[in-house]
Amino acid sequence: MAPYPPDVVRHLTHPVGAGAMDAPDAVGESGSTSCGDLVTIQLRIVDGRIDEARFLAFGCPAATAAASAACARLNGADLEDAMSLSTAMLDADLGGLDAHRRHGPRLVADAVARALERWFSDRLGEPGLPLSDERVLVAMSGGVDSAVAAMLARASGRRAIGVTMRLWHDPAALAAERSCCSPETVRMARDTAHALGMPHLTIDAADAFRRGVVEDFIAGYTAGRTPNPCVTCNGTVRFAVLSQVAALLGARGLATGHYARVVRSDQETPVIARAVDTDKDQSYMLAMVPGETLERLEFPLGELTKPEVREMAGRAELPAADAVESQEICFVGEGGYAPFLERNAGLGDRPGDVVDAAGTVLGSHGGYWRFTIGQRRGIGIASPEPLYVLGTDADSNRVVVGPRQDLATWGLTLHPAVGHDVIDPTRPFEVRVRYRGAALRGASVVPADDETLQVNLDEPADGAAPGQTATIYQDGRLVAAGTIAGSRPRAQE
Repeated sequence: MAPYPPDVVRHLTHPVGAGAMDAPDAVGESGSTSCGDLVTIQLRIVDGRIDEARFLAFGCPAATAAASAACARLNGADLEDAMSLSTAMLDADLGGLDAHRRHGPRLVADAVARALERWFSDRLGEPGLPLSDERVLVAMSGGVDSAVAAMLARASGRRAIGVTMRLWHDPAALAAERSCCSPETVRMARDTAHALGMPHLTIDAADAFRRGVVEDFIAGYTAGRTPNPCVTCNGTVRFAVLSQVAALLGARGLATGHYARVVRSDQETPVIARAVDTDKDQSYMLAMVPGETLERLEFPLGELTKPEVREMAGRAELPAADAVESQEICFVGEGGYAPFLERNAGLGDRPGDVVDAAGTVLGSHGGYWRFTIGQRRGIGIASPEPLYVLGTDADSNRVVVGPRQDLATWGLTLHPAVGHDVIDPTRPFEVRVRYRGAALRGASVVPADDETLQVNLDEPADGAAPGQTATIYQDGRLVAAGTIAGSRPRAQE
């Protein structure tokens, strides 16, 4: 193997910051002794600057030298400079390492990022820098969409800062099953931000996500509902955490890689609108985002198509240009929601009856939570005509099935419901009851109380499950939304 570059030898013979620190303000660790290399970075932070950086390293010379190079850069640096410290910078400081030794700078960059993650995460909700229009926080997931959103936000001339939220995942799921929040995904987001010349920060939002999204998801399915965790996350957790991070960093703007737009209503209030790329439109997922957040929110991809985004990422040679999109609920792992519920909600095989609408027993099943309204496959009942799940009953553990025409829903009760814009009753509007569902012609929207809407349809929804989100659009604008609390067939209209 080739000898180490002179800069590595210099950091090994005259290390900067070697040894433990008394009472550090932030600590980050990467690697493990079982793998052969372990690096710990300790920081003392005073008035937004790193007053002192020290390290402990176990393992190869490349990791020790990279830790010393990191401390040399970090001593006296402000926190945004620390967030900009990249693997490439450390590798350059060491004179350029070969592929077998580049893991040293990688480990150290990870350890520095984790120290900053802990320091900022512990301060969520505290006041920080004054909000500035010249700063924008970009949510980065590690995928191509948020990568291009970050690139466009930076190109606007403002100080763009990338933020990745570390969310809760099922600890029983294999690492390869996790569709987000893996170390590889977080690292991809950080590498992309650094390639764009942006600071990057990871925030630990696992507890807030577990309490606000995962527990709601488990409670919903346990009660026989079909909640949408992405809508819940955006409405209660994701943008709330982003706003707290923005408060610390002084960023007024919030940007994400969602395919949606923010437009102004006739009353000059911000309203979500559909994206230009109707195949990728994600306005449905933003249905419960509060209005005060929309005042600061921007979607750089709202006027673009997915092929255009891929092309832009490729031309810019972004690390995430070829990233594969996740299709699963981010925290459940492969296999879907049923195994997840059985691992995390204490649900197991529980034999129950499969019945028709009249209550006639047609067969048996192993648990009502394994079925959703509108489901056709996997019912396990032989029939001369296709059968669909019409409903589930958590109390009796029954699954009701019937022909497709019995799924037809002509009215919805939404509770809780929110209004985003004024609905003109004289003009057409559309209703969507699933993210990928067809837009349906609406007939009328009648407020029942401050948090309840009765929605009547001009064409039937093909099954509407309690717990799902329904969105109402007029002229492409998201004017109202709510959780489906009940549905009505035509006979009840």
